[in-house]
Amino acid sequence: MEQRDRDGPSGWPRWRLSRGGVILPDERPPLGQMLVLALQHVVAMFGSTALAPLLMGFDPNLAILFSGIATLLFFVVVGGRVPSYLGSSFAFIAVVIAATGYGGSGPNPNLPVALGGIVAAGALYALIGGVVMVAGHAWIGRLMPPAVTGAIVGAIGLNLAPIGVKGISGSGLAVGVGLFTVAAVGLAASLPGAARRLPLLIGALAATLLYAGLANGLGLAPPLDLARVAEAPWFGWPRFAAPVFEPAAIALIAPVALVLVAENLGHVKAIAAMTGRDLDPYLGRAFLGDGLATMLSGAFGGTGVTTYAENMGVMAVTRIYSTLVFATAGLVAILFGLSPKFGAAILLIPGPVIGGLAVVVFGLIAATAGRIFVENRVDFSRTRTLLTVGTALVLGAGDFTVSLGQFRLGGIGTATAASILLYHLLRDEPD
Repeated sequence: MEQRDRDGPSGWPRWRLSRGGVILPDERPPLGQMLVLALQHVVAMFGSTALAPLLMGFDPNLAILFSGIATLLFFVVVGGRVPSYLGSSFAFIAVVIAATGYGGSGPNPNLPVALGGIVAAGALYALIGGVVMVAGHAWIGRLMPPAVTGAIVGAIGLNLAPIGVKGISGSGLAVGVGLFTVAAVGLAASLPGAARRLPLLIGALAATLLYAGLANGLGLAPPLDLARVAEAPWFGWPRFAAPVFEPAAIALIAPVALVLVAENLGHVKAIAAMTGRDLDPYLGRAFLGDGLATMLSGAFGGTGVTTYAENMGVMAVTRIYSTLVFATAGLVAILFGLSPKFGAAILLIPGPVIGGLAVVVFGLIAATAGRIFVENRVDFSRTRTLLTVGTALVLGAGDFTVSLGQFRLGGIGTATAASILLYHLLRDEPD
């Protein structure tokens, strides 16, 4: 009855207004806060969503545009129940480079071939989602109990950790600005009133101003290129492209769908732990929405997409899980994708600042694993649990990669596979 009371007549959430410390998926903050929170989510995803296409020779503005469209499509498919942002997936980078022979700079001359593989991966992913919707989700709980899901979530956070650490490493100034960013986020999270809901945005702004003073003012580091922002037009269409379907590229790229399933499953489980909601009934829809979004993005020249760990970290910091915030963020990203000037402004954020934000966000994802273990009372006195969790965390943190021909399964995928196999192959010792 309680769930029915929260639903509108069409089965969608009513999104009641909430001004409390925690805002659940079927609630919403005041309009002004929602717009700023949406901007914070866009800032959180922007670095990775723009970086992935650059590494593959895709148009980053197009990737930003389709990250917004993908997020809205996902929102509709899951019926506004699962708070997630979809951005460029790094799982495609290695196989796209292998399939296209991309040299590493400028536009990818074989982009259409890669797009065909991305569309195929999205179709396989959507098919898996359809199977889960038809067969039910109960078997997923048996396949992946809390010990396994916690291990996967922890592996995701630790697998991403080197990105943040690398971002704040290097010169003394980079280390200082990166650590200042971490401290600024922490201080912003303790501010009174509405400001405490925007710690990443406030921290990023404060650290960027510090860097600008040290670099542009004192000449201690490469200056921020403000002229690039001034010269960029307010509106401009990104470069659309059509896919070409070649069997060799499809065979190489399509299996990435299995990695996306593992990532999405871990993300949904982590969000469920944060919100205290059972989101398993929406797993099939989540897979389907992500798969359809990947197909749509690839069909017009964009990257494959996935639910974003960066935005999970934002939720962990702010404790605001309203799905309407993500729908708003999708609209903001679409505007950014159609505006080279906004894109240039966001890309001004210095590397050490992005690195500091990544340290906070990825650390919170890893810590969510502990929450899963505690809330589900996972028994670590069992050898089965210790081996399952320990192996998964090491494989994820070390980014253990398995190559099968041209297919590469990275650390998150191997950690997921190992945790599932070990848990079900091992048996608990008798009491």
